[in-house]
This record gives sequence, structure tokens and C-alpha cells, in this order.
Amino acid sequence: MNLKIETERLYLRLINQDDDKNFFELDSNPKVHAFLGNNPVTFIEQSRGYIKSVLEQYKAYGIGRLAIIKKGTEEFVGWSGLKLERNVRAFDSYDLGYRLKEEFWGHGYATEAARASLDYGFKDLRLKEICAAAHSEHRASNKILKNIGLKPAGTFSYENIHCNWYTLKNPML
Repeated sequence: MNLKIETERLYLRLINQDDDKNFFELDSNPKVHAFLGNNPVTFIEQSRGYIKSVLEQYKAYGIGRLAIIKKGTEEFVGWSGLKLERNVRAFDSYDLGYRLKEEFWGHGYATEAARASLDYGFKDLRLKEICAAAHSEHRASNKILKNIGLKPAGTFSYENIHCNWYTLKNPML
């Protein structure tokens, strides 16, 4: 599997094992995990385990989260992309997600990467529907999902977190 998605300011590429330090930096920040159950990682092995699960998704389903890289500086911004989600709801869905390092918040990178991921899912993968979940109190994430066109489709609870559910059908099918 070889993939590179480009936007105006970013490119999204496959995650690899060399991303472990960047993932650890991202996921060890308590602010990043404020709306994710407040459970930041404490050991780099946890980040390596996450990367391993992404690599397994690539192999098993031909889809998975992608590293977000800032053009020009080659900085690791975070991750975005789609994955086959089998645990959050009582049904399988293609989940759009993103997570950025704190220093990149508020610059529109999450929106840019999420929009590119959505386009890739609909145009290239020809998925029928893409879904997303966001903590009900996470204003920025809920705003991003609405801004890129996902529609509110109810609420649910996951691990005692109240979440908003969003869906969007492929307009090209």
C-alpha cells in the first residue's frame, strides 16, 4: 500500500514505525486527551502499540489513519484519516478522525486534513458513507465535522463519554 494525499499546506502519508517519537509527543500531552477520556500515554511503547494497530488496519482493510506532515518544514502535525471502526458503535462504520499536536491547533490544519480524508474516502475508495464521533463538549471538533459537511445523526455514550454522531453519504453514488 502506497499513499500520499496532498492539500494546499499539508500532505498525508502512511504512518510508519519511525513515527513513534512524534506519536508519543502527541499522545502524552494531557490537553490532547482532554476529550478522549483523559488518559494520555506515559510510555513510548504505548505509541508503538498504536502504530502497530494502524499498520494492521492497512494490511487487513487497505485503510487506516495517516500522518499529517506540514509542507515546507516537514513537521509532524498529527494524524487524520479513515479507519474501519468496529468497537465504538454496535455496527461497523468507516470513521473519520484526526488528532493534532497542540502547537498546530487553531490554524485550520485539522479541517484541511479531515476534508482531504473525506474526499479520498468518497472519490478514491468510493465508500457509501463516512461517519465520525466527537465528545459532545469538544466545540472545535464538532465544528470541524459540521464545516466539512457531516450531518449530526444523534448521540451515544462510549466509555462513559457523551458523544455526538455524524454521518455523510457519498454524494457521487
